[in-house]
Amino acid sequence: MSEIPDDYLENHYIHRSNWLRAAVLGANDGILSTASLAIGVAAASDLRAPVVLATLAGLVAGALSMAAGEYVSVSSQTDVEKADIEREKIELEEMPEIELQRLAEIYEKRGLKKETALLVAKELTEKDALAAHIRDELGINEITQAKPIQAAMASGASFTIGGLLPFLVVLFLPLDSMEYTLYGSALFFLIILGTLAAKTGGSSIKKAILRVTFWGTVAMGLTALVGYLFNVNVG
Repeated sequence: MSEIPDDYLENHYIHRSNWLRAAVLGANDGILSTASLAIGVAAASDLRAPVVLATLAGLVAGALSMAAGEYVSVSSQTDVEKADIEREKIELEEMPEIELQRLAEIYEKRGLKKETALLVAKELTEKDALAAHIRDELGINEITQAKPIQAAMASGASFTIGGLLPFLVVLFLPLDSMEYTLYGSALFFLIILGTLAAKTGGSSIKKAILRVTFWGTVAMGLTALVGYLFNVNVG
């Protein structure tokens, strides 16, 4: 078997999945929800002030809600992981032989011969039994392990950045046809986001653009429809 060259690098993107998911979700929601809210209010009002106020309120509330929701959600996952690890510690103390057999069966199901699977399980158990079971029985590793604070900060910050884009449009661009300006600019921002996310994650750029364009159009179109239906001139 030839040796791996020192300068050889494998390009994998799964290690970015946790923070990338939270950041993309936050930015996408920031752009889409803030723009949709602004479109709905702009469709129901001929004045700039109500649109600016509603957009700013939506931006602040959305960012805080996004961060808090992500923290609570990921914290729940962390609690489950910790509870499983504690149970695994007890099982390793009370029935080490059964746990060894479980580990060997996992490796056997992955394709190793029975004798090889048992040998691998014994060697890994001798090195660090708990780490082996956490990784191979529970499926928890550094990539998949929940990180509540990281996820909350990524979501909240990215929502704020995403939401600032339509807010700046509301603040500085002409009020005439504001709904169409917001729709066009939001789609532009979403396409850029989808492209960056696809490049960062190594996935299809075309699929990402089609996805954000379709769902962005649906969300903003329905919100604009609600605004037109109620058409209340605030102010």
